[in-house]
Amino acid sequence: MAITIRPFEASDIDAIAAIYGEHVRSGFGSYELQAPSVEEMRGRFDKLVNGNFPIRIACEADGTVVGYAYAGPYHGRPGWRFTVEDSVYIAADHMGKGIGNALLLDLIHVTQAGPWRQMIAVIGDSANNKASVALHKRHGFEMIGTLKDTGWKGEAWRDTAIMQLALSEGGITAPSDKVG
Repeated sequence: MAITIRPFEASDIDAIAAIYGEHVRSGFGSYELQAPSVEEMRGRFDKLVNGNFPIRIACEADGTVVGYAYAGPYHGRPGWRFTVEDSVYIAADHMGKGIGNALLLDLIHVTQAGPWRQMIAVIGDSANNKASVALHKRHGFEMIGTLKDTGWKGEAWRDTAIMQLALSEGGITAPSDKVG
């Protein structure tokens, strides 16, 4: 199975909403309780595009979208502008085929070329979401800690792992944009 990783196109939003919706409905990695509509997802991705954040798409040879990854703002305040949070989602029938690995590797590469210095992974249900923890560890993320009992979903408390990867120069030098 040949997978291509490419930049996001507006026409990808239906597939993205379907993939994310399945994760919301059947998993605990996202603490959303209701799958967002296509329009809600379009709004979210418009904000990423307008903020020049990288969004990567995994698709099969016929163009079918089977996964996506993006780096978005970690927090909204200006002092956080050099830190991004990554998200990686794979279609349920394509999990375990190395697509998440390819997407995260590509996302890290693209993000390192930008102004960002740190990438944070916020992994919901980390006790059971071992694949995501292992994926991030494989790409050099360091386990910073676990926030205990921070997500309530599926009639149970869920832990959240925080992992971090330094991008390019990380915290070694000041950013070129020192405004603020």
